[in-house]
Amino acid sequence: MIKIIDFSLLLFYCLFIYWLSDQSSLKNPFDFGFEFQDKLYHAGAYFIMGLLAWRSFKPWLSSPILLALVSIIFCSIYGLSDEWHQSFVVGRESDIVDWMADSGGAGLAVFFQFKSKLALKYRMKLTETQS
Repeated sequence: MIKIIDFSLLLFYCLFIYWLSDQSSLKNPFDFGFEFQDKLYHAGAYFIMGLLAWRSFKPWLSSPILLALVSIIFCSIYGLSDEWHQSFVVGRESDIVDWMADSGGAGLAVFFQFKSKLALKYRMKLTETQS
């Protein structure tokens, strides 16, 4: 059941990003006072997608390295297709730097997941040796 929920969350999140990309213009929800803050939005959105991708693919991939690679590649390809989609939307433009921010945000999320998995494995091994 959890697998279905995780995959459904990823699917709905991808659809939400598609819907956002299909809008002619988007209003910035927060003004952080610097010029390229939209890159921060891209990285944040794909950070969330990276977490969801990790959880969605986790039941099928036992190797943490393979899980990390598949999650990053999925998010990166989705980000690339999203930028391509935006090139057809009136009022929007496609930007390679946006795609780099997308991939970077997903990569950061997967890195944190990977590191926490390794840390947990180390702690469990340490606990076993102390018992």
